Amino acid sequence: MVKERLARLKAIRKLIKTYRIESQENLLGHLQKEGFIVTQATLSRDLKLLKVGKISDGHNGYVYSLPGDDDRQETERTYAQDFLRGYISIDWSLNMAVIKTYSGHSDSVALAVDNLALDEVLGTIAGRDNTVFVCLREDVSGEDFLAQMKEKIPELED
Repeated sequence: MVKERLARLKAIRKLIKTYRIESQENLLGHLQKEGFIVTQATLSRDLKLLKVGKISDGHNGYVYSLPGDDDRQETERTYAQDFLRGYISIDWSLNMAVIKTYSGHSDSVALAVDNLALDEVLGTIAGRDNTVFVCLREDVSGEDFLAQMKEKIPELED
């Protein structure tokens, strides 16, 4: 029973992150496709337990949202802005990338890269003033790193 509930809670989280869920009926339909048969009352308790809320979809409707989703997106946006404000260029050799920054911006640019949490990055070292060294995983190229950075920060230019 507990295992089934934990699996159902995990499925609810995944569905809310993956789809635009506008109602409990809509969510019940998705859960049934995943093999979960639950009552409306049980689903209501699950949503309360997960602290699921409804947020504006930006048009004229509302969708379910997990706590922290908006905060995380807002925080990522802040780091992206810090990065864009400070970086000049990105270059690389093998699994080491070097980000040139404006004077005094190396710490904020390194912090931004660290907090964007890219799987390709093992870690960063901020130089004293205007350089950030980024150690990439062994099988990751500079092109891969740049592509991931552009995915997180669409405004990033080569």
